[in-house]
Amino acid sequence: MELWDLYTKDREKLAETMVRGAPHPVGKYRLVVHVAIFNRRGQMLIQQRQADKFGWPSMWDISASGSVITGETSSMAAERELGEELGLSISFSNRRPALTVHFPDGMGDVFLVEQDVDLCDLVLQKEEVQAVRWADEEEILQMIEEDSFIPYQAHFIGLLFYLRNHATLHVKPDLTRE
Repeated sequence: MELWDLYTKDREKLAETMVRGAPHPVGKYRLVVHVAIFNRRGQMLIQQRQADKFGWPSMWDISASGSVITGETSSMAAERELGEELGLSISFSNRRPALTVHFPDGMGDVFLVEQDVDLCDLVLQKEEVQAVRWADEEEILQMIEEDSFIPYQAHFIGLLFYLRNHATLHVKPDLTRE
């Protein structure tokens, strides 16, 4: 049985949990994570979900994702999901999400990683993942149009690639001005 912490709309953690698969309490939210791994060539590591998965069977998705379970932070969940789904060990202890997206029942923290990964070194979780490969933005957008990729908004995928290319553009406040 998987338990999820519940949050207010302002992301304040409540002293309440819900069981995965139970009806979602109205006005309360859960937290999920998405991890997008990019290689130096600017391609994203994508995974194909197993054919018997409840949601989006056999469809392609970003590198890893999943629900934050009770007691975890989103960075802890990102580490766990990468380890479970792909057999990758990447520390997220000093990483913050690149962005947070909102959906009707919760919030999703999106982490971006730049790392060349040899696909032969990955250990795929048989219950979750049937295949992996590298894809560029145009390929993913084409897959969305062909209904072989989870139906993310095209602009969301574009934003991930944009942020990957512009991650070093941090605006620092000029504290010397009045």
